[in-house]
Amino acid sequence: MTGIHAPTLDDIERLAAAALETVPAVLRAQVEGVVMRVAEFPDEEVERDMELQSPFDILGLYVGVPFGEKSSGAVTHSPDMIFLYRRPILDYWCETGEELAHVIRHVLIHEIGHHFGFSDEDMEALESED
Repeated sequence: MTGIHAPTLDDIERLAAAALETVPAVLRAQVEGVVMRVAEFPDEEVERDMELQSPFDILGLYVGVPFGEKSSGAVTHSPDMIFLYRRPILDYWCETGEELAHVIRHVLIHEIGHHFGFSDEDMEALESED
């Protein structure tokens, strides 16, 4: 054993908070009030609803009403949320060799993009912005 430990939930949360600061301003300014959570895996309901073959098939998930679909008079019962799934993220990180902070930033941009209803192409363009 080398004494090296996998990043914890708290470690991923800290990396996500730091990554959020690097997200393009056009996205970051609009996610105030969106709650970010880090969990080991998606829950069984998410696995079932998304028809996942494995809990490792998803790195993150946006849950809520997309930004453009909200109405000012609508009553919401829970805040919009972005979930980051630690174990699938770590698995992807190990498989690709990418920097963990880069992986987390990529997942955040993708999930924030869902908040805005952006296409994958839109999110790729935003991710390439510095």
